[in-house]
Amino acid sequence: MPLVNAEGLLADPFQPLADGEAPLPGQAVLVSLDQWDTVADHTGPLGLRVPNTLDPALIADKLPRLALIVLDFPKFTDGRAYSQARLLRDRYGFTGEIRATGAVLRDQILYMARCGFSSFEIDRADAADRVKAALKDYSIVYQPAADRAGLAPLLGQKWRRAAS
Repeated sequence: MPLVNAEGLLADPFQPLADGEAPLPGQAVLVSLDQWDTVADHTGPLGLRVPNTLDPALIADKLPRLALIVLDFPKFTDGRAYSQARLLRDRYGFTGEIRATGAVLRDQILYMARCGFSSFEIDRADAADRVKAALKDYSIVYQPAADRAGLAPLLGQKWRRAAS
């Protein structure tokens, strides 16, 4: 699947690790929770595929070792991964890449980014420009979120005063 972020199409450095396979030293690998113990001593970048039913608190101890977390949208009406991304960013301070996979639709890309997603697996490479444009649909927002986008000026002043 093509991978895209705010800059456009990306090459994916993370290779899924097959069951029973050992990663090469320094290789960027993507594993499931079931495979986590097999990469305990791995020195390269690690990515973790997380089901959208998992409480992020259960992987909080793994976050310092992770460069990538992949969250799944099994269907576009299932928004649990939005909450997972927001918790990973705001509660647990995860600063690595959070990737959306599955039912990733252009109309939801901006909202995914606002919750903390930084890259998106899409169905077609020729849609990359539309995804990139979706991330710029709005430059001013009304509510603070994980992306720290610019708040509407008057609302931002009121919000900053309330936070002080």
